Amino acid sequence: MPEIEIRPAIAADIPSLLAIDHTYTSDFAWQMDVQVEEGLMQVNFREIRLPRSVRVEYPRQVRTLSEGWTERHGLLVALHQGEVVGYISLMLNIAPLTAWVTDLAVVRRLRRQGIGSALVLAGQEWGANHACRRIVLELQLKNHPAIQMAKKLGFDFCGYNDLYYPNHDIALFFARPLR
Repeated sequence: MPEIEIRPAIAADIPSLLAIDHTYTSDFAWQMDVQVEEGLMQVNFREIRLPRSVRVEYPRQVRTLSEGWTERHGLLVALHQGEVVGYISLMLNIAPLTAWVTDLAVVRRLRRQGIGSALVLAGQEWGANHACRRIVLELQLKNHPAIQMAKKLGFDFCGYNDLYYPNHDIALFFARPLR
């Protein structure tokens, strides 16, 4: 992993955060199946291999970061050799005693080198320092790289929300206790 420093964001960081390519490529997705019978509703997710790699757009408008970054309860940035190379956005009060990760991005050239994991670990520490008992990651069901990272870090699937994002994608939620 490259040597990085993680610190709270400052206003001067915002242009660098906006410049990060938030898209990602995936070879897998989670497919949702809903079965409804009298007195029973069952929702199943299964991981499927896509016929080809797909480029997935970020589910939110990145410009909202510049418009509302001060409204986020926590915004931490990762720096490598003085350059902003990633960030994690955290919210409180979405669920009781929970640090909620709404955004996580790393510059493309440094992905899969542990920076995202380091940001999540810093987010966990941030949550613990804000009296949270758990942390939740919200992820698109096509975001296989982030889902794999969440599992590697000990997060468990804990739910979903249909039409969650502004682009109407389904959000998957992964959580782990703090402390």
